[in-house]
Amino acid sequence: MNTPTKRRLFVTTALPYANGAFHIGHIMEYIQADIWVRLQRMLGHEVHFVGADDAHGAPIMIAAEKARKTPQQFVADIAATRGAYLDGFHIRFDNWHSTDAPENHELAQDIYRALRKAGLIYTREIEQFYDPVKGMFLPDRYIKGHCPKCGAADQYGDACEVCGAVYGPTELKQPYSVLSGATPELRKSEHYFFQLSSPRCADFLRDWTHSANAQGAPHLQPEVLNKVREWFTADEAGHGGLADWDISRDAPYFGIEIPDAPGKYFYVWLDAPIGYLASLKNHFDKGQAARHWHVPSRTGQSFEQFMDDPQVEQIHFIGKDIIYFHTLFWPATLQFSGRKTPTQVNVHGFVTVGGEKMSKSRGTGISPLRYLELNLNPEWLRYYLAAKLSGRVEDVDFTPDDFVARVNSDLIGKYVNIASRAAKFITQYFDGRLGYFGATRELEDSARALANDVAASLDARDYARALREIMAHADRINTAFDAAQPWLLAKDDRRRGELQDASSRALAGFWSISVMLAPILPATASRVARELFGLDRDFLWDDAATLPHHVRPYQHLMQRIDPKQLARLFEPAMAPAPEPASAATHKATSTAVAPPKGQAEPATPTGTVSIDDFARIDLRIVRIVHAEAVEGSTKLLRLALDAGETDAHGQPRLRNVFSGIAAAYKPEDLVGRLTVMVANLAPRKMKFGVSEGMVLAASHDDEKAQPGIYLLDPYPGAQPGMRVR
Repeated sequence: MNTPTKRRLFVTTALPYANGAFHIGHIMEYIQADIWVRLQRMLGHEVHFVGADDAHGAPIMIAAEKARKTPQQFVADIAATRGAYLDGFHIRFDNWHSTDAPENHELAQDIYRALRKAGLIYTREIEQFYDPVKGMFLPDRYIKGHCPKCGAADQYGDACEVCGAVYGPTELKQPYSVLSGATPELRKSEHYFFQLSSPRCADFLRDWTHSANAQGAPHLQPEVLNKVREWFTADEAGHGGLADWDISRDAPYFGIEIPDAPGKYFYVWLDAPIGYLASLKNHFDKGQAARHWHVPSRTGQSFEQFMDDPQVEQIHFIGKDIIYFHTLFWPATLQFSGRKTPTQVNVHGFVTVGGEKMSKSRGTGISPLRYLELNLNPEWLRYYLAAKLSGRVEDVDFTPDDFVARVNSDLIGKYVNIASRAAKFITQYFDGRLGYFGATRELEDSARALANDVAASLDARDYARALREIMAHADRINTAFDAAQPWLLAKDDRRRGELQDASSRALAGFWSISVMLAPILPATASRVARELFGLDRDFLWDDAATLPHHVRPYQHLMQRIDPKQLARLFEPAMAPAPEPASAATHKATSTAVAPPKGQAEPATPTGTVSIDDFARIDLRIVRIVHAEAVEGSTKLLRLALDAGETDAHGQPRLRNVFSGIAAAYKPEDLVGRLTVMVANLAPRKMKFGVSEGMVLAASHDDEKAQPGIYLLDPYPGAQPGMRVR
């Protein structure tokens, strides 16, 4: 093997927002980074791989309030769940921390002071919406109203999901607060800005984004650079180009206080990436810097000494949705606060399922925790994702049939198949001793050349190419072994030497492939090294070009995927059962939609249902955040319901429900009221929009003779999102 210059690496993944569990996109990114880090460690480089929870911001504060916890306790409870995922998928961070830790408070304030000293911080007064009930300024995603372009109702304060228009929250028509339902007020406040548009920043960023790092590789992938170029350019009207960055938020806010600015806090996107540095500092300060290295410990080394070393490389793995922050704000923040700028920002795409965005309601979501609970082998997923990942910014599509076929064909039919067949002959006839007859130089040289090529592909994050090379080599080994016909050689005592040679060469190939698969299949490779070949350590990359000389009896390494077991991962959400019967005078009725025109209201059923039937109906407590009349209908009200849900960005998600209660209730009398909703009713498209559930009300069987509609009213103390059982 060619011994490369020892590298010093500081590696991070994007910090997950601490308001929920990991999703498959997180796991894919961590696996991608973990494979790269494991390669570097096997090559003998010094690596520090750190992560942290992104703990600040209004969504955390509001979610904690709903859960009746302090923000700190809310974040701690989320953080306590991380280990099951990371350990479950063999993802080995050296340190996991939080952006609410003391190290991040100190570093964020120090960096801000340096930026202020550099003359890149200024203040100006801005006008924004204020919730008079909650007593706070509202982020864009906490304001809803009618789109100023197409008029669609219940659109967020930054973009319309119906027509795609982008606008400011103050442009919304009939705005209301998602938190309280109140009409927000426009108020002025002094905000702090980082002058990203300054010539100094612009010149630096043009140079940094277009240049190569000290290792000769570009800081950015070509497609990322093309996207970044768009942000530098203003149109003929002067729109676009680098814009100054609002880095402050007003109290109440869960975050880090801005020095010398009472009541002002750093916007979460300023302190979140600084969390990379804070986690690394915590890692050094705890004295654990050498825990997982495959190099001698550097005694007495501090965080500051490490980061001041010009040889240290700072490598980030992120998704394509946060390019703007990591390729503009983050490098500029570091540069003008006198710190090391990123060596490389590696961007990946999203995970899709069958070519579609993930959707739990359609049964196309992948829950990492559910995957582990079903006892699906985590290395199946590591291998499959690696086989789809390249160095480009491309989405990774998960197709169940392809997953089964690729894992069963490659890992079982090609890789494991070598050892399961060849080891049997060596242990049965030669007491585990490997023997090579004839020259072995070519065997060693070819393994060395392949390992060098695979290492180069893995280092460039072109995992798909690396695995194609490895599996092509596995094919060659299996073909050569079959051609030797060992089952016939075993029957002829005079040809035992040929049998030992053929089996030994096959196992030597299996050994080298196991070394090259170790970053991707760490648990399996460790078993191969220790249980099959008797090493007292895991593989190093240099092992790929050496020949093993003894093998132990083969033990089962990996099983095939059972498609039925995998199918359970994609079981769709249960459909709602028919309306339960009631023998009472009053019945529970859906007021979400009327029966189809010309179809009579069904009679009250007299049968019974089982407890399992009832359990299929997901009844949830909801708060009516907003209510309004529906133009063109005398019966319907449009309700925005808080069911305790959040969207993919961690923002509160409101359900849009049409309810036939206009004759009984005025919209303004409903705001803030709790009621009950059927949460797993299939969405229904109406001419007024899509209804995403139904609220429950009581009425007489004979509504004409005894009119009246009565919403169900939960007992005080119930909270949105609680299950009705």
